[in-house]
Amino acid sequence: METSGGIQASLGGRYAIALFDLARDARTIDTVEASLAAVRDALAQNADFRALTTSPLVARGAAVKAVLATADLLGVDGTTKNFLGVLAENRRLGQLPAIIRAFRQLAARHRGEVAAEVVSAHPLDGAQVDALKQQLRQRVGRDVSVDLSVDPELLGGLVVRIGSQMIDSSIRTRLNSLAQAMKG
Repeated sequence: METSGGIQASLGGRYAIALFDLARDARTIDTVEASLAAVRDALAQNADFRALTTSPLVARGAAVKAVLATADLLGVDGTTKNFLGVLAENRRLGQLPAIIRAFRQLAARHRGEVAAEVVSAHPLDGAQVDALKQQLRQRVGRDVSVDLSVDPELLGGLVVRIGSQMIDSSIRTRLNSLAQAMKG
């Protein structure tokens, strides 16, 4: 069964497919997806971890040790921990955000869902997320899994990406459009 859906074109996509295949064979897709969410949150919240994954100055051996220690602290599953070690050994930690996005898309497709990336100006509560999922489900005709992130620079509103489609209702975009219209 073809699971890639065009994701394999990128380096991060190929790594995500390899991890997905391992997780599918071990029947741990949900566990690996939860572990990757913890890694994604750590990347967003910890500047030292982010620097570890992007700096070319960190020696390969040091990167492997540091990423494995971080994986233990985050409590990720064994498959994800080993995968992070392979990424560090191959000097591919910089691909983590793309790998995580691609893995989420593969997992959503495996569950029969459509993956949507949602960026909001402020964190959304459970009721807002449920309402958003319902609206997106009506729009695309399938269940939707949402990947939430926050960008205060939006000022308000949402930016939703589903595949190649983007819905931008952010105040920042509206203000930029108004500024362009006023310039003439």
